[in-house]
Amino acid sequence: MSYGDDATVRKILTTSGDTWAVVGLSTNTARAAYGVARVLQRAGKRIVPVHPKAESVLGEQGYASLAEIPFPVDVVDVFVNSELAGEVADQAVAKGAKAVWFQLGVVDEAAFDRTRAAGLDMVMDRCPAIELPRL
Repeated sequence: MSYGDDATVRKILTTSGDTWAVVGLSTNTARAAYGVARVLQRAGKRIVPVHPKAESVLGEQGYASLAEIPFPVDVVDVFVNSELAGEVADQAVAKGAKAVWFQLGVVDEAAFDRTRAAGLDMVMDRCPAIELPRL
């Protein structure tokens, strides 16, 4: 099943804004979040690491939660497991984000419905690093 049509993918990647909070991003270079964050940076996005350790990653200050980020966030890119992802989507709505992106393998249909009902664009079970070259 597809959770986010191509038009929504294109909108998030091109017009939703350039500040992307990457939830689950740490200094572990072997993790997918690190590689995707680097791709997003190369595409001109500002990445904001969100991880309990609040580590700085790829030259950007990290924060322990979305709520601690002291500036607006356009897109919340979620690398946590599906059981935790819905709570992150709810936090993205509370933060005032324009869009939420659940990475490959991250699926929560109820969170998808809630997030869209709140007026945010959402893509689920896809990867922006794969989608960017397709634009």
